[in-house]
Amino acid sequence: MLHIINKSPQENATLENCLRVAEGGDILLIEDAVYAATKGNAFESKLGEATKRFKIYVLQPDLDARGMSDRIVAGVTAVDYGGFVDLTVNNKNCQSWL
Repeated sequence: MLHIINKSPQENATLENCLRVAEGGDILLIEDAVYAATKGNAFESKLGEATKRFKIYVLQPDLDARGMSDRIVAGVTAVDYGGFVDLTVNNKNCQSWL
């Protein structure tokens, strides 16, 4: 399953809830959720632990728009819009966490 998160972990518990409830799959961080995938934020260690259970991706254009392209944490893979499409095709189900 592809879990799509778009809220910043500093403002919303969406990513935390996903990590607590989901049993595996891929996670794609988009929009303000990309902050969770950057070095030096309060969520960095939780995301590092999550890479043991999930493949975690971040949408590169959203990182670029926030000036965070050079701050991706280890274990997270940046994808472009084509990669986003590939993730939706390669996963049987998609869950957008609101």
